[in-house]
Formats: sequence, C-alpha cells, structure tokens
Amino acid sequence: MNDLRYLKDKVIEEIELRKDELIDLCCELIRFPSENPPGNSEPISKFIATYLDQFGISTTWHEAAPGMWNLISRVGDASSGKTLVLCGHTDVVPAGDLTRWKFDPYAGIVEEGGIYGRGASDMKCGLAGLIFTVAILQQLGIQLSGQLVLAIVPDEETGGALGVPWLLKHNLLAGDGCIISEPAFPHHPTIGQKGCTRFRVTVQGASAHAAVAPLAGTNAILIAMKAIEHIVSAVSQLSDGGVYFEHIKLMEASKIFLSEAGYQNESDILNIIACNVGTIQGGVSVNMVPDQCVFEMDCRIPFGLTRELVLRTVRKTLEQLGCEYDMALFGVQSDPNYTSPDDPVCKAVTEAITYVSEGSESFGVLQWAASDARHFRDYGIPVLQYGPAYLPSIHSYNEKAPVEDVIRCAKVYAAAAIDFLRV
Repeated sequence: MNDLRYLKDKVIEEIELRKDELIDLCCELIRFPSENPPGNSEPISKFIATYLDQFGISTTWHEAAPGMWNLISRVGDASSGKTLVLCGHTDVVPAGDLTRWKFDPYAGIVEEGGIYGRGASDMKCGLAGLIFTVAILQQLGIQLSGQLVLAIVPDEETGGALGVPWLLKHNLLAGDGCIISEPAFPHHPTIGQKGCTRFRVTVQGASAHAAVAPLAGTNAILIAMKAIEHIVSAVSQLSDGGVYFEHIKLMEASKIFLSEAGYQNESDILNIIACNVGTIQGGVSVNMVPDQCVFEMDCRIPFGLTRELVLRTVRKTLEQLGCEYDMALFGVQSDPNYTSPDDPVCKAVTEAITYVSEGSESFGVLQWAASDARHFRDYGIPVLQYGPAYLPSIHSYNEKAPVEDVIRCAKVYAAAAIDFLRV
C-alpha cells in the first residue's frame, strides 16, 4: 500500500509541476480542425505519434478508411498482469457559423481559467490528459504490473463505426478494463448509458393535382404526421408505468445527483423513453399532392427496456394505421448498458478521484445519452467515462474546458492506472 501511495504521489506531483505542458498539449490538439464530417485524422494523428515518440513510445497505425487512422500505443507487459485501455477520439463536430464564436474556434487559447476551442470539452482536453499521463508514466520509469494501452480513434462523432468497434472487430484491441476520456462530472464518472435506436420510415401516398385534393390523391405528408403522432404516443407508453432495472440503487443515486447538480431534465428523462422526430421530407411542389414522405426518429431507451421492444412497437403501430410503408434502421443501435460500480476499473477511478481530490465523495452515475462505451461492453470489457468538461458548452459555440478539471483528470488517470494494474 505504501509503495502504491508513493508511486501515485510521485506521478501526481510530476503532473502538477508540468501542468503547463499539459495545457499546451490541449491547445495544440485543438488547433487541428479535425471535423467529422468530413473526417480526416491524419494530420492530428501524425502530431500525436510524434509527441509520443519523443518519450520512446511507439505507435501502430490502423487505417479503417481513407484518412481515418486509429492509433495504438502500448506501455508495459500484458503477460505480467492486467491490461487497461485508455481511449479517446480525435474527431470533433463542425464549428458551424464562425460569426457566432467569440474567437477562432481552432485557436486553442487559455483565458480566465478555461481552455477554449472546438473540441475542448469533447474531447481534446481529455485526450491530451490520456496522452500526457502515458508519457509521464513512461518518462518516470514507473514499472506497471501489466500493460497500459492508449487507443486513439478517429470516428466517434458520427457513430464511431471506423473507431472503437472497428478495432475490436479486427482483434486489435482488448483489455480487462477501459477508461474513455469523454466529458463527465468532476467527481462522478459515467458508468452506464441509455440505449438508442434510429430509424427511417418512408410512407407512400398517391399523387394528384392540388386543386382536387382531398377528393383525389392520398397525401403522404398527412399520413406521416398521423404516423408520427401515434408512434410517439405508443413508444412513450412503454415506460409510463415504470420499468424494472436490476440496479435500482444506481438509478436512484444517479437521478438524485443529476437533480441536485442542476440537471433536472436529464434526471427526469433517465428512466423514461426520449423519442425525437429529427427530420421530415416530403413532396416536390406546393401544387401537387405528395406521394411520398420520409421521416427519421431517434429513441433513447431507458434501463429495463430493450431496443427490440421499441422497434416492435413502432412496426405494430404503423401496421395498425394500415399505411403503406418501408422502415430502415441507421446509425446508433444499442440496448441500455452499464458497468457494475463494483468492477475493479470503476473502483480504481472513483477511488483515484477521491484520492486526488483529497477526500471528495465519488461514485459512478448513469447517463442519458450513448457513447463508444457500448462497444467495449459488447466485447465484455468493463468501461467507464471520465474527462474534463464544461458540459453546457459541448457541441455548442465558444466551447471550453476548465483548466483545473484538465489537470485533475490527468492525475486521476495516472492514479487509477497504477492502482488497477497493481491489484
């Protein structure tokens, strides 16, 4: 125990002494406009590989698609103990309307205790923390009883097909536990996510001249409007009476925390279905009865329900309406998923947060959204998320991450890695 404490204190002290280097690394990563779409991770990947190389850390490159590079670096020996994966993504959402930014979104600047720029919270600062931590451990010569794997992926913001799932599918990534540096609360890592299904429905009508509607033709847009209303009602009823979740204490603790932290909407939505109509397209001219209408929906599935049940309800509703339709799935498809708070990787992170924060209570919470974590769980790898962020700014203009959070997260990564790989 004393040896572990000595090692953790040594690395934490080194991170504190060199925190300016960490902040500079955050800014350097932000300065790469790695927007996805369109998606091209080669420039930022070259920078990261060069950075790691100066510490004697080699990197293997795996191209999932043109310009979409996955990087993997390994420190330690997997044959001598467990393997811990540290995972982060290099892609960011587009900056959008540049006139709505107070500064160049890719300037990577530090002001008033915050690091500003597109991807600061999601998740360039978290990614920098992982990279910096591995480099510090290597430079200090910390002997790990196991292996630390740094997995840097290029494709999370558009669903992640070319990132984590691609690596897992091709047997390029495995571990006994994983930490993803996605945005999280300062003392509460995310250990579970709601499920998600996205589907596209095309309803058919019959075209006619608008001057004789509704006596002639069948308006596909009106059919779609009715279908949407009935689908939302039917799907929402699946969780109206409450659902069974085997880890009810985790759900209750998550809801209480979110509510007390000022996230009442997120707390209220955690155990019910969120059903959103995201797009609708129909018709070709105002003076024609539209013969086709297409709409897309996103349903977030609470713990205790399944994606299969939601989709079965949607199809049953459409069939009861008697409309002619086609339905196709796309994008994120997952059931609700979580890692037990008693799993060693969860304990390592929460205990490290308490250690670094000098006694602050830490416990994992459930999340209302979806992430790459589901892919690790599909392959039996326990995983949780913990990264620095100013949550209201994620995917928004003037995105930022607090400097103090960035430094604390890096210390937590180091302490958690030492504990996890030495127990």
